[in-house]
Amino acid sequence: MTDALEINVTKAERSKLKDLNLENIPFGKYFTDHMLEADYENGEWKNVEIKPYQPLLLEPSLSALHYGQAIFEGIKAYRSEDGDAFIFRPYDNFRRFNQSAERMNMPEIPEDIFIEGMKQLIDLDRNWIPAKPDHSLYIRPVMFSTDTTLGVKPSDTYKFLILLSPTGPYYAAPMKIAVEEKYTRAAPGGVGFSKNAGNYGGSMKAATDAKKLGYDQVLWTDAFEHKWLQEVGMMNVFFIINGLAVTPSLEEGTILAGVTRDSAIMLLKDMGFTVDERKISIDELTSAYSKGYLQEVFGTGTAATIAMIKELKYKDQVMEFEPANFKIAAELKNRMNAIKEGKAEDKYGWLIKI
Repeated sequence: MTDALEINVTKAERSKLKDLNLENIPFGKYFTDHMLEADYENGEWKNVEIKPYQPLLLEPSLSALHYGQAIFEGIKAYRSEDGDAFIFRPYDNFRRFNQSAERMNMPEIPEDIFIEGMKQLIDLDRNWIPAKPDHSLYIRPVMFSTDTTLGVKPSDTYKFLILLSPTGPYYAAPMKIAVEEKYTRAAPGGVGFSKNAGNYGGSMKAATDAKKLGYDQVLWTDAFEHKWLQEVGMMNVFFIINGLAVTPSLEEGTILAGVTRDSAIMLLKDMGFTVDERKISIDELTSAYSKGYLQEVFGTGTAATIAMIKELKYKDQVMEFEPANFKIAAELKNRMNAIKEGKAEDKYGWLIKI
């Protein structure tokens, strides 16, 4: 496909929006009237269309169900004060989607289908973007293998979809996090940097165990020593240590190169802070806490945006914080939201207007 105008559009007969209140709507529970769908066959993408949101007809032998070739992205669209609709940094997600595709031995998706298709879909469902603070339209591109014969090999066919889901605040309250010491999310040479479905499936046991102990999520550690910090569930993690912003580095390929993480780093530098991307151990963190140097802990992610962390548990030690006193994370969140809502200058060109 070379021209976005070739996308066939079939409109829903009646909008579900008439039956829905978008205020404080839960994350990922409701979907808009339309979705985008495309198929990869014989080495090319075809059958690109926007149609009413509906179930898929799939065979039990679908290869994605057996061998796990499935990737996705998370993006958000916002409504400005004057009513315009914007997507936040979709080209960065587009590049990361294709990086995930390459690692999972899947075909790349062309820019016109991913970006222009997304724009047309959101334009059609723009009334679903909540015009409220901390609300947005979550965008979920997903691709999975669709061969219907068994055999451990890359699929010859794939399906690409874009779904839209209005959402309110993901983590309304500050989080309690347990440092994971038993299970492993990713190792060097693995797929930790990609947004493939298996990464998230493999993380659920640890998260469930943490919730039984009263914690919201886990902070993953490295596969060998369970010492070096990686990321929190669906978020990258930042620490303010004695006035310095520290976040785990990406060089080993074990954590996601978060778009919100990258945005936070740029804004923190704008705020005058030094951002140190490096390896950081749990021992360094507990030592900083005991000396009173660990001032703030927060997560960054598309779903969560900036999520305050009020408690970190490691072995028998519980590190407690008062998010109400987090000045840096609060200012970071305010600055990011101001750009997304059109209240502050978008000097980085992050917003793509619909």
